[in-house]
Amino acid sequence: MMEYKGYYGKVEFDEESEVFHGEVINISEVVTFEGTSVDELKQAFQDSIDDYLEFCAERGEDPSKPYSGRFVVRINPELHKSIAIEAKARGKSLNALVNEILSKSVRS
Repeated sequence: MMEYKGYYGKVEFDEESEVFHGEVINISEVVTFEGTSVDELKQAFQDSIDDYLEFCAERGEDPSKPYSGRFVVRINPELHKSIAIEAKARGKSLNALVNEILSKSVRS
């Protein structure tokens, strides 16, 4: 995984063409890059992000933010009820409890 200015790129290697190719994975727009060496790949990734940000600025548009901190999760209604009850029992909001649980899960 590559990171530049808060944007993350996923990279794959195409053995047939001997080229690394990647895509920015934390925005809705399609931003890609490629290179034949690690240095070339890193530079192409950074250039693609800079080009994307420049393109947005020229159009007067805000670039996609990598993450807003909000997302929708669909779960079974019984699980929703159980989590809501647990949150109340702990004196927390549903969001605070889910945030705590997810944070512990990712760190594990």
